[in-house]
Amino acid sequence: MLARKRAIRWLVVALLILAVVYYLVFANQYVVAHKDEPNHFKYGSIGSETANGLPILVFKALPVMFQDELGRPGYRRFGMLYESEQAELPIGLSRRVVTGVERVWLNCAVCHVGTYRLDVGDKPTVLLGAPANNLRLFDLIKFFVQVGNDPRFNADNLIEAINGPEVGGTLNVVDRLVYRHIVFPRVQAAFKDLGRQVSFINRQSDWGPGRVDTFNPYKALQFNFPMGAARISESELNGSSDFPAIWQQRPREGMHLHWDGNNTSVDERNLSAALGAGVTPVTVDIDAIHRVRDWMWNLPAPGFPVPPADKDRGGQVVERGRGLFAEYCAGCHGMKHADGPYDYDTNRYRRLGQVEPLDRIGTDRNRWASYTENFSAAQNLLYAGYPWRFKHFKKTGGYANQPLDGIWARSPYLHNGSVPTLRDLLKPSTCVAGSECRPAQWYRGSDILDTRNVGYRSDGYGYNLKDLFLYDTTVPGNGNKGHEGRAYGTELPAADKDAVVEYMKTL
Repeated sequence: MLARKRAIRWLVVALLILAVVYYLVFANQYVVAHKDEPNHFKYGSIGSETANGLPILVFKALPVMFQDELGRPGYRRFGMLYESEQAELPIGLSRRVVTGVERVWLNCAVCHVGTYRLDVGDKPTVLLGAPANNLRLFDLIKFFVQVGNDPRFNADNLIEAINGPEVGGTLNVVDRLVYRHIVFPRVQAAFKDLGRQVSFINRQSDWGPGRVDTFNPYKALQFNFPMGAARISESELNGSSDFPAIWQQRPREGMHLHWDGNNTSVDERNLSAALGAGVTPVTVDIDAIHRVRDWMWNLPAPGFPVPPADKDRGGQVVERGRGLFAEYCAGCHGMKHADGPYDYDTNRYRRLGQVEPLDRIGTDRNRWASYTENFSAAQNLLYAGYPWRFKHFKKTGGYANQPLDGIWARSPYLHNGSVPTLRDLLKPSTCVAGSECRPAQWYRGSDILDTRNVGYRSDGYGYNLKDLFLYDTTVPGNGNKGHEGRAYGTELPAADKDAVVEYMKTL
C-alpha cells in the first residue's frame, strides 16, 4: 500500500512537471520586446507569427537554397531594408516563440518604412512612417509560392542549408528529426496552400515596387471569396495602390481614411492593415498594435532635406507658391502657413478628409472598384465578440482628400502612384503639341531624390535599368489621368507651377 501511494505521488508530480513543461514550451508564447517605440515599430510583434510565421531558421535558409533566383542580396532583392550588413532580419520582421519554435513574420514597418538618397554614392536615409517605396511584395509572394512547388525545397536541402556556414544553425539529431518530419512538411504545405489561395495573382499585372493590392489577397485569405475569372472583373482584379505614409495620425481621426475613404477610425484602419500583415482576429496582439498607434499618433512628418532654392532671395518664390496653393489646393488638403505647423482644420478646409466623387476627381477607378460592398459587409463582421469589432467600413463614391504633410517623401503620386513627381502632377495627362504632359512610361524603384521636381528619380539615373520597374500607364489599374484641369492647377503658367512645387517642399 505504501509503495502504491509513493507511485501515485510520483505520478502526480511527473504529470505536474509535464504540464508545466507543456505550458512553458508549447502553449505559452514569448515575444522579443523592445523598450523604445521606434524599435518596437520596426521589430515588435503584432501577432502575425502565430498563424503565418516561418521558423527563423527556415526564413534565413531560403535565400541560401535559392541563391540562383535571389543572388547575394537575398531578401534585399524584394526591397526589404536591413539597417546594417550584419543585421539578422530586415526591418518589418518580428519574432515570437510559438509551440517552442522561434518564428518570424511581418509587422507594420514592412510597408511603412522608406529610404532616400540625394545622390548615387550616398548612404540611404531611413524614414520611419514613410511608404515602403521599394518593397516588391508581389515578387515576395510569388517567391514563397514558387518555393512550395520547387523540388529543391526538400527536407535534406533545408537541413543542410540551416547547418551551413551562411545560416549557422546547429541542428542536432533530435532537431533534424523535428525539422524533417514536422517543420518541413508544415512549411511546404503552407506555401502550397498560399499558392492555391492567391492563384489569382497570376492573372494580375505586376504591382511593382512600393505598391500593394490591398483588398484581393484580403478577400481570399480572410474570407475565402471566390476569385476566379468569372467572379471578378478586370478592374476589380487590378486595383493596386501605393503604400501610404502613417505619420501624424491624431489629426486624421474622423477623416476618411484609406485611398477610397472607406473608414473614419484610425484604430480600425490599423487593425485592418494588421490582418494584411498576417494577423488573425484570434492571434492579434492588440496591446502591441495600440503601442504602435500611440507612437504614430503625433509622429512628425520629415522635413525636406534640401534648403529651398530661393533661400537667398528671401523666400519670395515659396511665398508666391503658398498663395497659389491656398487658392488651388488647400480647400481639399489643408496647408502649412508661414512659420507654422500644418493646418488640418476641417472646419476651415471643408473638403479635407472628405471623399471626392469619381466623376469629379477623374483618377483611375480600379482601386475604387476593388473595394466592394460585399467585402465591406464581411469586414464589419471581423473581431466579433471583442470591443474592437469593426463597424465603420463602408463603400464610398470616390477617393479621399488627404493632408499633404511630408508630401516630398510620399512619391510617386495619386493613389496608384502613377505620376512620378509633384511637378509632373501639375501637368495634364494628355499630350498636346508643344506642351508638357505626364510621362506615360517611367521607372519605379529608385530612392534617389529629384530635389527640383520633388519625387524619386524616374529616369534610371544611378541604376542598372534591369533592377528598376518600368511603370506603364496603359496597364489596367495604372492610369495617370485625373486630378487635372483648371481647378487643379494644371493650366497654370510654368513659373507658377514651379512656385507651387517650391512651397510644397516645406509641407
